[in-house]
Amino acid sequence: MRVDDFHFDLPEDLIAQSPPPVRGTSRMLVLDRQAGEYRDDFFRNLPHLLHPGDLLILNDSRVIPARLYGTRARGHNTQTSSPDPTGRIEVLLTQQLSEHEWSALIRPSRKVQPGERLHFHRGNDLVLEAEVVAAAEFGERTLRFAPAADFLSILNKIGHMPLPPYIHREDKEEDRDRYQTVFSHEPGSAAAPTAGLHFTPEILDSIRVRGVQIESITLHVGLGTFQPVRAKKVEDIRLHSERYTLPATTAEAINAALKEGRRIIAVGTTTARTLEHCAQLANAESFEPHAGFRLHPHSGSTDIFIMPGYEFRVVSGLLTNFHLPKSTLLMLVSAFAGREAVLAAYAHAVRERYRFFSYGDCMLLV
Repeated sequence: MRVDDFHFDLPEDLIAQSPPPVRGTSRMLVLDRQAGEYRDDFFRNLPHLLHPGDLLILNDSRVIPARLYGTRARGHNTQTSSPDPTGRIEVLLTQQLSEHEWSALIRPSRKVQPGERLHFHRGNDLVLEAEVVAAAEFGERTLRFAPAADFLSILNKIGHMPLPPYIHREDKEEDRDRYQTVFSHEPGSAAAPTAGLHFTPEILDSIRVRGVQIESITLHVGLGTFQPVRAKKVEDIRLHSERYTLPATTAEAINAALKEGRRIIAVGTTTARTLEHCAQLANAESFEPHAGFRLHPHSGSTDIFIMPGYEFRVVSGLLTNFHLPKSTLLMLVSAFAGREAVLAAYAHAVRERYRFFSYGDCMLLV
């Protein structure tokens, strides 16, 4: 299977550059997997499309202001070094590796090599400094920050929301709210789990009143969101690892739903990937794999790549936004509902001028 098999033509003006004026007012394309049929709807009607007894699972990761602008420090003495006047360095923190070390994307990366130090100021005050300790391809770097009293608090003051590269504008103050789900809780993502951006507290309440159980996992969205697919064959794709947590209440709810044959609806591809990774682990650890498996609460990391031919073990419904052509996320959705059905639905979405990507409309596949 080739990456080009997941291409579709998308007019540039359908890429949403801003969120809808009111959260929760997006359009929603509903795809019936069994019938292969789709219809137009609105996200506000999601509660009526769910069944009493369904289990809805959210990703509660919180986006951090992960885009920083700094300068290269000249000289090797921190006390005497001064900012490099030749231009600023853009740093996108993608994953925390340890207490003080982070993976990052650097631009321009050619200038920033291991051994160099980067300075980050607030006004005239130096508030963060980092050493480049390792380099990889495509602008990837490992940074070691000098200890700071409250690192996340400093990020909140000097950092920018990491809007995706297809949003062709600088981030605004409103993005601090709108590029964040209303149920976000655990800070650590370099990109929003965008299917969750549509929910409002009122819609969540309506879902609960409907008799749907809501639980959450945490997957911190990292570098894979920002890196384009460079392989030509789908089988050659490798994803970056991302950290996740499966809480005890969620594991218990999934086990009960699987046992009772109730639907499990994943909100977003990040949630779907986490649940299926956990199922793979549980199935591998089971001494009686044909008798089923049980999920257990734990934390870990996953680089699971789901492509057509994959057999889903947990997820029986998926809410997701519209994804980039030839992206791994489109491949996951195609694995869930069939490539031809998904591409036909995407073609309909283009004709009907749905809004695409992070701030765009959504799709429910059941």
